[in-house]
Order: sequence, then C-alpha cells, then structure tokens
Amino acid sequence: MADYDRRTALIIVDVQNDFADPRGSLYVRGGDSVLPFINSEIERARESGALVVYSQDWHPRTTPHFQKDGGVWPVHCVADSWGAEFYPGLTVGEGAESIKKGSGGEDGYSVFSVRDPQTGATSSTRLESLLRARDIARVVIAGLATDYCVKDTVLDALRLGFPVVVLNEGIRAVDLQPGDGEKAVESMRGAGAEVL
Repeated sequence: MADYDRRTALIIVDVQNDFADPRGSLYVRGGDSVLPFINSEIERARESGALVVYSQDWHPRTTPHFQKDGGVWPVHCVADSWGAEFYPGLTVGEGAESIKKGSGGEDGYSVFSVRDPQTGATSSTRLESLLRARDIARVVIAGLATDYCVKDTVLDALRLGFPVVVLNEGIRAVDLQPGDGEKAVESMRGAGAEVL
C-alpha cells in the first residue's frame, strides 16, 4: 500500500467506460476489476489530505489519433459520449480535479502532456502547474492502461522531478503485443519509479 500525505497526489488515469467496461470500444482486459482497489486508494488518499486528480481521454469525433482518420486506435472516448464518462462506481466526488486530454485532436497518453500526431510537437496540460501550486512533492499513479497512458504519465512525472509510486494492483495493460504491459512496468521501474 502507498503512503499518503498533504504533499502527495494520487493520479487516477483514464478509468472510463471505453477502457474499463467490457462493452467499451477499447476495452482493457480486466480494466473493470481494478475499481475496488482504486476506490480504496482514493479513500485512503483523501483521509490523509492528499490531492486526488483524475484524467479523461476527451477526443473530438475526427482526429488523426483514430484509425478512421489515419491513426492507430479505434474511435474511443469521444467528448461528452458514454465512452468518455468515468466508469460507474468510480469514486469521484463533487469538485474533483479532472484533466481532459486529447481534446484538440492530439495523442493524449500522458496526463502531463499531449502530442500532435502529425508533427510530434508536445505541449503541457495543466497537471504540472496544478501540482506545483499545491506544493505536491510526490505522485502515486493507478489506472488504465499500463502500457500507454499510465507509462507515459509515470515517465513524464519522473522527467519533471516527481518521485513516483505505481500501484501495480491498480493498473491493467492493453497488450497490443503480448508482454507489452510487463515491458511497460520494467520501463517505469528502470526509469526510477517504485512499483508496489
């Protein structure tokens, strides 16, 4: 279990219908099974005064991120659609901090940054400034999917100087290629993250 305090942020990555629900367009196998664990961590974090931040993929209907428009992925998490909503039962609460990513058609893997799928140019989301404004010194990360959004968020956090704890029980992988999830965990560990 992770330790929480007022200088820790728990980042819950993309626990949305399209990823966590078996009917979702980009269902991550076992994505629905992380909910009880994640909810218990949210409760522990809040009781300790830690900041809890949620991310959501939030794409336009047409984006080079999608296969139909030349990208890699099936259509998923279109803004204001069922697929983009938080998975039912996820503890969110009134006034929760939420970062929506990919809303301009970018690849929104990391919660810290987005990337133009054509030029490769990256730009920051508001997450880093939010954490700095709250004097956050360390982040704990759980959510979906291990080999994409979780991994990229972890690597960005480390690059920005935040010590990172990854909650292995609270992540699941897409595994486009068998073993991608395990490779992602090793990559995060190798970059300096603590994987619990």
